Amino acid sequence: MAESTGTSGRLVVDEIAKSFGGVLALTGVGLTARSGQILSIIGPNGAGKTTLLNTISGVFAPDRGRVLLDGRDITRRPAYYVAQQGIARTFQNVALFRGMTVLQNIMLGRNTHMHSGVLSCGLYWGRAKREEIANRRTVEEIIDFLEITAIRQTPVGSLPLGLQKRVELGRALAAEPRVLMLDEPMGGMNLEEKESMARYILDVVEAHDTAVVLIEHDMGVVMDISDHIIVLDQGQQIAEGAPEQVRNNPTVIEAYLGKPHAA
Repeated sequence: MAESTGTSGRLVVDEIAKSFGGVLALTGVGLTARSGQILSIIGPNGAGKTTLLNTISGVFAPDRGRVLLDGRDITRRPAYYVAQQGIARTFQNVALFRGMTVLQNIMLGRNTHMHSGVLSCGLYWGRAKREEIANRRTVEEIIDFLEITAIRQTPVGSLPLGLQKRVELGRALAAEPRVLMLDEPMGGMNLEEKESMARYILDVVEAHDTAVVLIEHDMGVVMDISDHIIVLDQGQQIAEGAPEQVRNNPTVIEAYLGKPHAA
């Protein structure tokens, strides 16, 4: 059951389908992510959640359906183009440059905002110098926001997983995204780290009016911070609604949350 779609949302996914060989990974999935809201996607392992993010971000081309960003069709556009238009993401498995510092990794997120030519960058003067200073200022603000100033010069490969995920969030934020897609940002974290990550996500939504699309297995977190939830099972959209609606949906309980035990 795909959510009704139009062009009123910041990100609209309309009846997306994707198969790999004979395996149907997504079948007619639809969603609308709006500015200033958190849309969560839940479902069992193999439900198609990450495939959906990969299709939105241009990693995969859908077999059918459309992806619209602020009313503009970005379906089947390459990943670099999608990023340039304002969609940033994190990954289920942390995708950082382990030998580079926290600062250097987050600076890479500014790539879509760097426009100076090779010559001016090499000589570091004029526009290139002004651009570098402005980008560095933005990154330092993100580092301060994420409370990782003390490790800004530390190679990320030496950091625990919780901090690496925070750095990856910082790199995504450095792109100043209109849509921020987070693939299990709290996986492998302890309770304190999860609470901090949830606070950062909520603060981003409030401060920047960003549309957030979140994949997360911790149902406590999902129910606490989501404005809307989409439920996938075996590539199909089986339910959607506000957290309380999803929590009490019999189909969701049976397919994902688990049947209640008899007293």
